[in-house]
Amino acid sequence: MSAFLKFTRAVDWVSAQLGKVAAWAVLAASVISACNAVIRYGLDLSNNAWLEIQWYLFAATVMLGAPIVLKLNEHVRVDILYGRLKRNGPVYVDLFGLLFFLLPVMGLLFWLTFPFFLNMLRTGEMSGNIGGLIRWPAALMMPLGFGAMFLQGVAEIIKRIAYLRGLIEMDTHYEKPVQ
Repeated sequence: MSAFLKFTRAVDWVSAQLGKVAAWAVLAASVISACNAVIRYGLDLSNNAWLEIQWYLFAATVMLGAPIVLKLNEHVRVDILYGRLKRNGPVYVDLFGLLFFLLPVMGLLFWLTFPFFLNMLRTGEMSGNIGGLIRWPAALMMPLGFGAMFLQGVAEIIKRIAYLRGLIEMDTHYEKPVQ
């Protein structure tokens, strides 16, 4: 089990790094958006590339930020029953959701979007807008994000199984080995 827990630490680290990229993407998108508004309305100049880069950064924010949100247990959840569960109940609900919903959906979406990204990369597809950008960087966010979510889901399953076996303690935001 220790090899599996090392795997979870590696995945958690990767998710944290992707989360940092997502945080910087939010800042970059905000600055670009503000500058674009000033230039567009103050100087009456415009370029579609600035709008498209904002969309690309938004894609990076969502797709690269999702795994750290899952790791931190801050994802959206219908809390009607979950909040009322005691002891190991929430862990079993998490396991069910991870195994039967998250992993199949993330695996399918990765499988569908990776060839889409490769096709855009191979063809060098460009935006149809005047001044538009190449599209493969935005398309890359999909398989990268879905793949990272899949791996984070596997890590969360391992952590919950380790918790049920008494190997780690879990909190909603972090886990620590039992001393």
